[in-house]
Amino acid sequence: MRSLPHDSPWWTPILTLASITACLVVYYGVPLPSDAETPPVLQVVVFVAGLVLLCGVLAAQVRRQVIAGQEASVRVQSVVGLLLPVIVFFALAYYLMADQFEGIENRTDALYFAVVTLGTVGYGDVHPVGEGARIVTMVQIVLDLVVVGLLVSVATSRARARAARRGHATHTENLHD
Repeated sequence: MRSLPHDSPWWTPILTLASITACLVVYYGVPLPSDAETPPVLQVVVFVAGLVLLCGVLAAQVRRQVIAGQEASVRVQSVVGLLLPVIVFFALAYYLMADQFEGIENRTDALYFAVVTLGTVGYGDVHPVGEGARIVTMVQIVLDLVVVGLLVSVATSRARARAARRGHATHTENLHD
């Protein structure tokens, strides 16, 4: 079987699908202690450690973006590579804090809330009622703004690169006529 070259137009969608699948397998497969079994101090420590790890991933992805320059596939992969762990991390946090939310009863509800918060939609069917849940939700919103800013940056740079290539191709054709 022939391997797919890394510059193939199929590489990014395949890698994205594989990343989504891996994140969902981890999300639904990782065994979690119930809220009653885990001391609140330990929950805060684990959340802060996870947040520090997410910030490290963010820094690594930003560095990867800078090194890649205008290579579009790396930019898309690095943003997706950041977006998926952010969603899974906050969904796990929401699931573990389900008693501080109205409407979170299972992992799917927590994942739904994380995605809705990322999309800044806020339907209101699931919402934080506890102070800790509100703080975690605010942290996700701030990180989401960074991620959305990166997505806009990637989309804008790709559009500019395409326009520049088209403009250069048109200019070159006009010179040859």
